[in-house]
Amino acid sequence: MAPIDSPTARPRTVQRTITRRTALRMGAAAALLVPAASVLGASLPATDRITSPTSKQPDWRNYPFTLGVASGTPRSDGFVLWTRLAPDPLSAEPIGGMGQDDREIGYEIADTPGFQHIVQRGLARAEAAFAHSVHLEVTGLEPNRHYWYRFILGPWASPVGRAITAPAPGSTVSALRFGYCSCSNYEQGYFAAYRHLAEEEPDLVMFLGDYIYESVDRSSAAIRHHSDGKPATTLPLYRNRYAQYRLDPDLQRLHATATCLATWDDHEVENDYAGADSESLIASVQFLKRRDAAYQAFYEHMPLPASSRPDGDAMRIYGALDWGGLARIFVLDGRQYRSPEACYGPGKGGGHVETLRSCPGLGNPARSLLGMEQEAWLSRGLSASPARWNVIAQGVVMAQVEGKRPDGERGAWTDAWDGYPEARRRLLTQLRDARIANPVVIGGDNHAFWANDLKVDFDDMRTPAVATEFVGGSITSLGPNYDATMKIVAQSPHVHFFESRKRGYAIADVTPGRMETRFQSVTDATDPAASKETLVRFVTESGKPGAVLA
Repeated sequence: MAPIDSPTARPRTVQRTITRRTALRMGAAAALLVPAASVLGASLPATDRITSPTSKQPDWRNYPFTLGVASGTPRSDGFVLWTRLAPDPLSAEPIGGMGQDDREIGYEIADTPGFQHIVQRGLARAEAAFAHSVHLEVTGLEPNRHYWYRFILGPWASPVGRAITAPAPGSTVSALRFGYCSCSNYEQGYFAAYRHLAEEEPDLVMFLGDYIYESVDRSSAAIRHHSDGKPATTLPLYRNRYAQYRLDPDLQRLHATATCLATWDDHEVENDYAGADSESLIASVQFLKRRDAAYQAFYEHMPLPASSRPDGDAMRIYGALDWGGLARIFVLDGRQYRSPEACYGPGKGGGHVETLRSCPGLGNPARSLLGMEQEAWLSRGLSASPARWNVIAQGVVMAQVEGKRPDGERGAWTDAWDGYPEARRRLLTQLRDARIANPVVIGGDNHAFWANDLKVDFDDMRTPAVATEFVGGSITSLGPNYDATMKIVAQSPHVHFFESRKRGYAIADVTPGRMETRFQSVTDATDPAASKETLVRFVTESGKPGAVLA
């Protein structure tokens, strides 16, 4: 199967400068302002440094790499490298403090962190139309190994990043470590969890949605504030929201440490939106303009390939990646193509609780969380997978998690898989009937840690598990009421663990014989120096679906 990115793509690039006022506003991120001469001097003679026509211009007094670097969508011979030139990152006009022209910058890739041996160098293009972001698709590298990279513009070098290539297709792989995270509300805490995830040195990091929050918190409870003080609804506002998050040093460190796969959930656009439907019930034409702006800003700030470049009102981000013969990872888009949420309308925009009695349309088999085209793509990919493990990375909770009412009717939260029960049944039935090898679903959105058995019929205790689900908490976002949710958990024998009082991430260590999953939490998300602790460990043995306490 093709990797998550497309096989072809055009290199892109960026440029501009940073004022003392902006550097002070950046706080800890300002520590990354390092001239190329001091970074490169020990490892490369000045005459060997990459230069370009723009790098010789005299206007590079200010640091252009304020938003750091990132790598993503690995292949066996390369990956996508990202940066965005933004010397004044929160400036909307001109964008990031840049002009209106495309820019060329240099890049270098080495097989050692000290850049003693450079294996590839060249020029990349930063396109003004995409906020001077670079999406450089690198090829020609060796499989299953780490590389180090940096960008150069004039006297400035970017921070050094580390990236990994995927193993050769079908090759024997003994281990894979991946982390996953979601729900990083800037206003509800600090990103210490990102720092601790970087310290785990995973091969891959999966961002499963709500990378930013479009909303604003004007209450005194906010730990820190979005800089513009208004909800993101336009392209300049979404760009600045991403820029503010990307200025965070812990998030920059994570991106510089590990290659990522990324999907979105709702807050990259608007809370609980579904396809072309807005939670606030604004007209579809107006909402799609907002969604288009949000999607473009997502592309501009993620290490995505050319196949994900926005095309009108669409942007494909779902795909699959083979990690040798060990794992096939499916990254899904659960928002762009989903059917309207059940009984959507005045007073019920976005997520709400329904039952089959109150909303018979809830059980309509024509409804899909993924859209029928993506459903069919996933079905084909699962059926054809030769991998020992099949990981389905997506945004929301898949297990049945609403309790029964006094009248015997079971509630369904319409914004998660509970709200699309027939689509869920189709997927879980295939996992059972096709005997898909070791399916594991990972998700986010709920601001809580969950470990669940996935069954075709959750109400029949005799029904065996067909897959395992782990939901990796939230980086900062506050969780649902613990005591109320535990009353539902008590009715749900397929739920093995629930914790909504802690913030953090999940880490998985995969071998051919087992997957060990750790839920890691920070001691206090309101403390930027918070330490971490392990909440719980689960082991899933090959051929035995289900979560077992380690």
